[in-house]
Amino acid sequence: MKPAHRIEGLNEIAHHYGAMLCDVWGVIHDGKTAYPEAVQAMTRFRAGSGPILLLSNAPRPAASVAEMLDRMGVPRDAYDGILTSGDATRLEMTRRQGQRFHFLGPDRDRPLWAGLDVTEAPVAEADFVLCTGLFDDDTETPDDYAATFGDMRRRGLQMICANPDIKVSRGPKLIWCAGALAAAYEKIDGQVVYFGKPHLPVYALAADRLAELAGKPVEPARILAVGDGMRTDILGGNRAGIDALLITAGIHWEQFGKAPHAPDAAKVLQTLEAEELFAAAFQPHLKW
Repeated sequence: MKPAHRIEGLNEIAHHYGAMLCDVWGVIHDGKTAYPEAVQAMTRFRAGSGPILLLSNAPRPAASVAEMLDRMGVPRDAYDGILTSGDATRLEMTRRQGQRFHFLGPDRDRPLWAGLDVTEAPVAEADFVLCTGLFDDDTETPDDYAATFGDMRRRGLQMICANPDIKVSRGPKLIWCAGALAAAYEKIDGQVVYFGKPHLPVYALAADRLAELAGKPVEPARILAVGDGMRTDILGGNRAGIDALLITAGIHWEQFGKAPHAPDAAKVLQTLEAEELFAAAFQPHLKW
């Protein structure tokens, strides 16, 4: 494989692909504001190459992500569909109907189990734990959950992690995600099941969705995964046999240079090599 090279625009490589799996947070928006150039690039890709499925580790159903993008001014004709880790988690919750679970996460994520025959319960009465994030990601850290994790571990409760991300950007601030809580639970030998990137089950679902959108199966070699997360978007693409475009101005920008818009190519390549990851190309922001 050739080492990743910097591209100035998606147009340089778009002709190699017939579909895209595009990350949302860090690529299309920063948690508060949408990126117009990314929206334009997506629109151009759809027109000339093929469908775009937004693949997000949001621990909520796809409809809620679409509504959020609507509020940010991202037009629905910039993409063809949305698949979230929340969607994959909800499928798992349907297999656990009749069970009780302890919930770790903010109130905004409660629609995840709406309409399912599952019951929220305290740790002492739960059959498993559902984690979508921190109760208050503005003020808390994973350390605040040590006592709860101890109680969970003593009962041998399995955690379902509905968002494998460790951190994401909210404007200029980095906030902890469910993946950080899951990692902390694993450190005390707690059992965790992950849904979302970089785990292969969500890519199998994504391949099925892309086939529906394209009207035929899309070969992995014709799919481009776009994202800013090394251990989610890039690793997931590598595991699934899909080329990856690394957006360097996202979550890891400080590793790549002195400013988000000016990555040092040598540092990007060194970081990918150190992480044993491969990207077909990289650019600071998604743009055409």
